Amino acid sequence: MSESVTTLTRTVTLQTPDEALRLFGAGDTNLRRMRELSAARISSRGDTISVQGETKEVEMAVLMIQDALAMVRSGSEVTPDAITRMNRLSSEGRSLSAETGGSPTLPRGLKPKTPGQKLYLERIEKSDITFGVGPAGTGKTYLAVAMAVNALKAKRVKRIILTRPAVEAGEKLGFLPGDLQAKIDPYLRPLYDALYDMLDQEKFEAYLTSGVIEVAPLAFMRGRTLNDAFVILDEAQNTTGEQMKMFLTRMGFSSKVVVTGDITQIDLPRHITSGLAVAKRVLSSIEGIAFHEFTEVDVVRHPLVGRIIKAYEVLEAQEQDKRAARRGELTSVPESDSDTRPS
Repeated sequence: MSESVTTLTRTVTLQTPDEALRLFGAGDTNLRRMRELSAARISSRGDTISVQGETKEVEMAVLMIQDALAMVRSGSEVTPDAITRMNRLSSEGRSLSAETGGSPTLPRGLKPKTPGQKLYLERIEKSDITFGVGPAGTGKTYLAVAMAVNALKAKRVKRIILTRPAVEAGEKLGFLPGDLQAKIDPYLRPLYDALYDMLDQEKFEAYLTSGVIEVAPLAFMRGRTLNDAFVILDEAQNTTGEQMKMFLTRMGFSSKVVVTGDITQIDLPRHITSGLAVAKRVLSSIEGIAFHEFTEVDVVRHPLVGRIIKAYEVLEAQEQDKRAARRGELTSVPESDSDTRPS
């Protein structure tokens, strides 16, 4: 005799027609995503959402719906991608709205979209130096710039300094056309783009002209002491150990530093060790310095991006095992070698 399956029906009541519209999304895009992701049957009639199916699946679906409804009621926009993140957390009995609520106030109503992003913001707020390490699309740089603008507006700092190493896929500045500014602008463009999103163009141009905001390549930091500043080093995986040390020792009084990078996207020559990898090894136990690791779960771009990142992580792990096997080791290569590129 086959085992009987326990079924359950639960309902969620909406308060207003506008609430239903914001929850389900234009053309019911959010509702369709809920139905795609859930094994329970989700139906809507009037101000009532009914969920029917096996007990565990119903509980997960109801948690996902209540999570989305909490975000609607807090004034946040709910998107199909947010529904996907809610569904992932609901399988662990967790709530996206609960784990991202109460975050620091940011420009343009910006809010963290994942628990990892909220934790990153909290670490930036509490620590003098924060390293944000993880894959593309997790908001490492964008959120750091938002925190910098927030600190400037609150007059906790007097200026914002954004910098990157001028290293990209093996290209050399000398081979690029134009004067020095024209050569370095392509490397700094993502930082400009983030600032344009945070500030009115007129104010941004005024800050840039007056030096309140400075965007410059990393080489321009040498020999300086950066007081009363919010300093962001982006693409830090492309620094050398010496460059990273130089940058971190520029920090002056009443300043905050955020370093962002993706250790899997190193464009340095093979024989050069990434300064970000060195920093992870030697600075992680120092008080006042925080390290935050993003994962594919924190990716807020197209859902495929997270899957692509995961696939490459699996490949990298396999290649590390092969390298270890060739050297006669029993385990994967140690962390000190983890910054090298695949052979």
